[in-house]
Amino acid sequence: MTLEKVNDRLKAANLGVTIHARGKGSLLSLRAKVPPKNGDGSPKWQYISLGLQNNPAGLKRAELEAKKLSVQIGLREFQWSDWVEPEQDQPETIAAWIERYEIEYFNRRSRTPKSETTWKTDYKQPFGQLPPDEPLTAEVLRQSILDTEPDTRNRKRRTDALRRLAKFAGVDLDTRALRGDYSPKRLTPRDLPTDKEISEWRDLINNERWQWAFGLMATYGLRDHEIFHVDLESLRESPILILTDNLHGGGKTGRRKVYPYHPEWYDQWHLWNISLVPQVTGKTNAALGNRVINAFARYGFRKPYNLRHCWAVRTVEYGVSTTLAAEQMGHSEREHCQTYHHWIGDDVHQREHDRVLRNPNRPLPPVSMI
Repeated sequence: MTLEKVNDRLKAANLGVTIHARGKGSLLSLRAKVPPKNGDGSPKWQYISLGLQNNPAGLKRAELEAKKLSVQIGLREFQWSDWVEPEQDQPETIAAWIERYEIEYFNRRSRTPKSETTWKTDYKQPFGQLPPDEPLTAEVLRQSILDTEPDTRNRKRRTDALRRLAKFAGVDLDTRALRGDYSPKRLTPRDLPTDKEISEWRDLINNERWQWAFGLMATYGLRDHEIFHVDLESLRESPILILTDNLHGGGKTGRRKVYPYHPEWYDQWHLWNISLVPQVTGKTNAALGNRVINAFARYGFRKPYNLRHCWAVRTVEYGVSTTLAAEQMGHSEREHCQTYHHWIGDDVHQREHDRVLRNPNRPLPPVSMI
C-alpha cells in the first residue's frame, strides 16, 4: 500500500479528501475543504493532522479517517473539536517549522549540489529573515514580506518561499496582493560594452587561462560557471560549443549546443586550446561562478554577466531567431525576449533597419497612379 494508491482510491470515490505526508517524520494529514477554525467565513482547503506514520498501518487508518471526514462534510456535521487536540501552551517555533520543511524539501528531491544551491538561495535566505523563536503565524510571515521593497526580485523570492512554508505548516496566508509586479523590464538597463571594448578588456588580462575564459564567455554567451561544463574535446575539433550536464550536479539547463558570434574569435583567441581552462575547484555552480567573478574583478572587469547580455544582443544583429537564440542560452523564448532584448539599444535597432533597407528584395510600396 502506498500513499499514491490510497489517494487514487479516494479520488475515484469522489470523496473530496486527500492524504498528505507532511512535517517531521512525514506524518499523515488529511486535506479537505472545511470551515475555518474560528467559524467565520466559507469553507476553504485546509490540513487536518492525524499524527499517523506514513506506513501501511498508518495509511490504512488514514483512509478510514478520510472517508469519515467526507461523510461529516457531506452531512454538514464537521466540527474541528472532533479532529484537533486542544492547542499546546507553547506552539512550535518558526525554527522548528523551517527544520521540518527542509526535511520535507529533500524528501521530495535528491540532495545534490544543484538542489543544495536552490535551497540556500530560494528558501534558506528568505527564511533567515524570520524571527526563529517566535510562533509561525500569518502576521509574522506577512510582515516579513512587507519588509522587502515592492516590485523587486527580493519581494518575489521571499513571497514565494514564505507562501510555501505557510502552506506546509497549515497557516492561512494569502500572498496574492503581496507578491508585486516584478519583471526583468523593471531592472536598470546595463551599460553594455561594445565588441571593441570586449576585445580590449580581454587583452588587458595578463593571465592566459582567465583570458581564455573571458573569450569563451564573450563568444558563446555563457553563464559564469558554464565554462566548466564545456565538452572540451568537442570544442578542440569544432567551434560549435557543447555544454554537458554531468559536472557538479549539472549545469543550470542541461546539455545544449551554442554557436559562436563572432566565429572569428574562436580562432583569433585560440578557444580551441582546451589546455587553457582555469584550474579551480568548487563543489557547486555558485562556488564556480564566484571563482570567475573574483578572477575577472582582479583584472578590473566586474560584470562578467554583461558578456552574456552582449552575446544575446549580438544574435539580433546576426539575424538569429529569438527561438534559436533562447535555446542556445538555455532558457525560454519568453524569458529571452523579456530579459535580454531589454538591453537592445537604439544603435542596434538603427543598424538592423539599415541592413534591411539594403536588401534589394525587400517589400516596396505600390506605385502611385497620380
